[in-house]
Amino acid sequence: MTVPPTGPRVCVIAGGVGGARFIRGLRSHLDGTGATITVIANTGDDVWLAGLRVCPDLDSIMYTLGGANDEGRGWGRLAESERVSAELDAYGVGWPWFTLGDLDLGTHIARSSLLRDGLTLTEATRRLCARWDLGVDLLPVTDDDVETHVEILDPLDGAVRTIHFEEWWVRHRAAVPARRFVQKGIASAQATPEAITAVLHADVVLVAPSNPVVSIGTALAIPGMADAVRATAAPVVGLSPIIGGRAVRGMAEACLAAIGVEATASAVAAHYGARSGGGLLDGWLVDTVDATSASGIEELGLRVRAVPLWMTDVDTTAAMAAAALDLARHPVGDRAR
Repeated sequence: MTVPPTGPRVCVIAGGVGGARFIRGLRSHLDGTGATITVIANTGDDVWLAGLRVCPDLDSIMYTLGGANDEGRGWGRLAESERVSAELDAYGVGWPWFTLGDLDLGTHIARSSLLRDGLTLTEATRRLCARWDLGVDLLPVTDDDVETHVEILDPLDGAVRTIHFEEWWVRHRAAVPARRFVQKGIASAQATPEAITAVLHADVVLVAPSNPVVSIGTALAIPGMADAVRATAAPVVGLSPIIGGRAVRGMAEACLAAIGVEATASAVAAHYGARSGGGLLDGWLVDTVDATSASGIEELGLRVRAVPLWMTDVDTTAAMAAAALDLARHPVGDRAR
C-alpha cells in the first residue's frame, strides 16, 4: 500500500556532482516534514563503454545520497580500487583516461545486465537504488539513449570532429573550444511518463545549480520535458550555478561560451527565461556577490533573492534549499491549479 505524502511534493531537475550535493542539502532541510523529493537526472553524459552502460549523473546522485561517494574526488565510490580498469587498459579496451573503479564497475555491470534483461533505464535505476537509503525517488529524464557529443576543431589537423562529451570534458578538460553540442538520438527520444508526471504533479519544481548547458539544458531538451515545466501549476525556481562570473563547479564557462551566453548569474537567468514570457522559471536565486544584478533579472519577469550559494557543507546547502523553497511560495503571478 502506497502511503500518500503528508508534505510538499518537491521535484528537482539536476545534473551530477553539483546537483547531488544540492539534493543532499534539500533532503536534510526537508527531513521529518513528510515531504517527498523526486529527482529527474540528466542522462546526456551516459555512454556505452567496454560493453557497459555508464550513467555518470545518475550514479553521482545515487552514491552521494547513499553515503558512498568519494568526497575527495567528488565522484565515484569511496575506498575504490582500479584493478579491473588496469586490466581493461592492458587489453586495449575502453578509454584509459576515463578510469572506472572496481566498485563502480559493479554498478555498471548490474545496470547493463538489467537493461539486457529488458528493463527500462527507469526500472533499472530503481532496482539499483533499492540497496541504498536515498530518501528520494531518482529518475532518469528518458529511457532512450541520448548522448551529448561535442563538435570541435581537431587541434592536430584542424578538421571538424564530433567526440563524446565525456572525452571533451575529462580527456581534454574542455580546453578545446566547443563549436556546438549535439544530442545524438534526441529526435526519437521522449521524456519518461514518470518524469513528466513528477513535474506536473509537483508542488514545487527546483532547477539545481548544475551545468545549464549540458546538464539542465540536455534534460530540458528531451522532448516533453520543457513543455511539462512550462505547463506545471507548481512554481519553478532555479539556483544560479554561476557566482561572481565563475562556475561553482566544473567548466560551465566553456559550455556557456559555446552557445553564446555570458558566464554571469543574470545571463544564465535570461537563458532560462521567465515563464511569464514563455521561458522556464518563476524565481531565481543568486549569490550575495551578485546581488546587484537582481534588479535587471527582475525586469525579465523573475522573482530574485540573493543568498550564499557556495555548497561548502550540508548545513549551508540546506539553507540554500530552504531559501529556494521560500522563494517558491512567492512566485511571480498567480497560477491556479
